[in-house]
Amino acid sequence: MGGAGVVSSLRILFAHSRYQQRGGEDEVVDAEIRLLRERGHEVRLYQRDNHEVAGNSAIRAALQSIWSASSWREMRDEIDDFRPSVIHVHNTFPVISPSIYWAAARERIPVVQTLHNFRLLCVQAMFLRNGAVCDSCLGRFPWPGVARGCYRDSRAMSAVMAGMLGVHRTLNTYTGKVTRYIALNRFCREKFIAGGLPAERVCIKPNFVDVEKPPEVIRHGALFVGRMSAEKGIDVLVEALRGMHGFVLSAIGTGPEEDRLKVHPRVRFLGRQDQSGVLDAMRSAAYLVLPSIWYENFPRTLVEAFACGLPVIASRLGAMAETVEHGKTGLLFDPNSPVALTNALRWAEGHAEEMREMGRQARQVYEQRYTPQRNYSELIDIYKQAIVEQGACELETI
Repeated sequence: MGGAGVVSSLRILFAHSRYQQRGGEDEVVDAEIRLLRERGHEVRLYQRDNHEVAGNSAIRAALQSIWSASSWREMRDEIDDFRPSVIHVHNTFPVISPSIYWAAARERIPVVQTLHNFRLLCVQAMFLRNGAVCDSCLGRFPWPGVARGCYRDSRAMSAVMAGMLGVHRTLNTYTGKVTRYIALNRFCREKFIAGGLPAERVCIKPNFVDVEKPPEVIRHGALFVGRMSAEKGIDVLVEALRGMHGFVLSAIGTGPEEDRLKVHPRVRFLGRQDQSGVLDAMRSAAYLVLPSIWYENFPRTLVEAFACGLPVIASRLGAMAETVEHGKTGLLFDPNSPVALTNALRWAEGHAEEMREMGRQARQVYEQRYTPQRNYSELIDIYKQAIVEQGACELETI
């Protein structure tokens, strides 16, 4: 099949298990589907919802996360009815399960899997333990994660997660049933390869947003946008603000740590905002603060900031250190260090013009790397690779 024919006739079946609290992965799925439909492709979404686990026994939920017979049947029905050129999988945990990879393989349909977190390598999915990065399970069976109860502070539930990984590693599901993986940056690609995924199958395609160039305005104030939870560095942020007298940070989001920001005298708590509200805040702020203490595969908030001409002050860690160029598109500070963050905030407050120039450069980076058109080209190229490879595999079996 020629390249032009592959593109013009693409039919894409997405598969995604939505989270109980809508997050970045759900937004990425919706954005990619919209991107493809706007360019004339037929797209269908096979979707389940993680609320389905409510009321299930622990044993039933565990077994379903390893192999969902209903997802297997439903995926085969979707394939028979839609006849996709490629299946693009996002989240399968826990209700869809890896069984859909086998359904696709049975019908010889190529599978592309986006890697939004480190769940294939770490039972807790973030390489985070006791408030610090931990990759002791990288490249091995995750026994340490079970012994430490890394998933929801439970050895039993961690054992279930490890069992799912162990079963499908033994069955070669991850290495044999997925045609192409999408890592969101070079850092994450290297981690997944170190964890055992075939290097030749792991591509890089970042997230994207569709945001018009913002008007030049007088910007002021710091902004935090995201889930207010421990891994997002809320403790670091709260401690850093103690040394910022006469300073106010606007905070958008909700989460288990939100009360600490609600009562903080240097925080203007705005709660949950829709996309329009987030972008409006980003267009008027002087900089975004991203103090996460885990690697962050690729925070969508960071791309939104760049698109809005907003420089980012971020932890020098993982994808953040790869994406934010210190002194060019923002500032990097030592992770988990409130003192380092305080120093970065003070520098930003005292160098408003330099921060504005970083914002202009951030917008240029967005236009070069993170626009819908750029992302569409990269995504289609990955689909083409998967389709061509699947066709070559079928020829080898004749």
